[in-house]
Amino acid sequence: MKDRKLIRVREVMKTRFDMVNGMATVAEALEQMKHVETKSLIVDKRTDDDEYGMVMLSDISREVLALDRSPERVNIYEIMSKPVISVDPEMDIRYCARLFERFGISRAPVVENRKVIGIVSHTDMVLHGLTRQV
Repeated sequence: MKDRKLIRVREVMKTRFDMVNGMATVAEALEQMKHVETKSLIVDKRTDDDEYGMVMLSDISREVLALDRSPERVNIYEIMSKPVISVDPEMDIRYCARLFERFGISRAPVVENRKVIGIVSHTDMVLHGLTRQV
């Protein structure tokens, strides 16, 4: 039996992500977006007691584009998911994959000390995690 190397979320997560204000319009958020490869926007907390939100590009497609709504008139808070499931950077990617499957999600913010430090997706875990074991 082959010993598997433990791979943690921290090792495969993307550290470049876009953080937006929930009051921003979809148009403003898309203009600010620098990291299209993450396919999502993290919605910042309003206060320390608040929680993070998330908007996926698929949410914008479904809630704005498909419904022919104006991106200049739709605020991020109207279409975001909040609170979002977040993962710890020290989590084993196998458990992270199981968490994603159990809750039907494809990506999540990585939170350490109540601050987002990255974002992880199935793609990151498979392409960057499994290939390290081969």
